[in-house]
Order: sequence, then structure tokens, then C-alpha cells
Amino acid sequence: MIPDTAAHDPHAVAPVDTTAFTAFGMREVDAGTIDAAVAAADDDLVCVFFWAVDCFNCERAKQAMLAESEPMRALGLRWLHANVHAHPELGLRFGLHGVPVFLFFHRGKMLGRVTGWHGHAQFAAAVAHARNKLAGRPPV
Repeated sequence: MIPDTAAHDPHAVAPVDTTAFTAFGMREVDAGTIDAAVAAADDDLVCVFFWAVDCFNCERAKQAMLAESEPMRALGLRWLHANVHAHPELGLRFGLHGVPVFLFFHRGKMLGRVTGWHGHAQFAAAVAHARNKLAGRPPV
């Protein structure tokens, strides 16, 4: 390798930008901790953000969430996150066929999912749908 070309190595893995994880208080989970983390949320609606290293759409989702941080916080979610490349068993368990994926849970029961990032409005609608499902109301 030519010196000083590591930044141009197509196989090099860029460091993970954790800004969104920190900004939204996302706790990292894996196959051994996800169930306890969901249970620890008590009555809060939990959103688990499944992502992967070098996933362009995951990075776009994180940046979009940060750009609309106040509306995202106003959704009142308890956040968790999991790297499916580091923990592929989670992808198998939840039937993930790509990332990013956001799954909504309440007291261990999955209430919904969002595949991909299609903007705050669609994400907020999915959160409202999960809350309506939890309350036994018709979907929005």
C-alpha cells in the first residue's frame, strides 16, 4: 500500500458516528440485553433502531433525526440501538432484511416497525399507529 492512502482504501471501515445515539439517549443492546432493556422501560414506548456500520441509509437516518431533534424528542420514545453486523442474531430474530429498521415495543410486545427512513412525518405516523394499537384504538 502506498503511504498515506489508508483514507482511500475501499475496504477501510469508517468510525461510527454516535452523535444521534448520544443526542437521543439511545442505549446499545445486543441479543443478551435487548429483552431486559425493553422490559426496563416500564410503560414507555420503546423504539429500537437497528443499524449497520457503513450503511449509507442508516447514516442519513441519523442525520435527519438530528436535524429534527426537537420533533423527534417530542415523540416521547425510550430509545435503544443495535448494530446488526455485530449482532446478526438480532436480524434473524426480528426478520430484518435490511437496515435501518425501527421496531416499537411496549412491555415486551412488538407494536410496529418502520423500514428505512422516509422522513419525520412518516416516522411520527408510525409512532402514532403504535400508540393507537397500544390503546386499542383504530390505526391513524
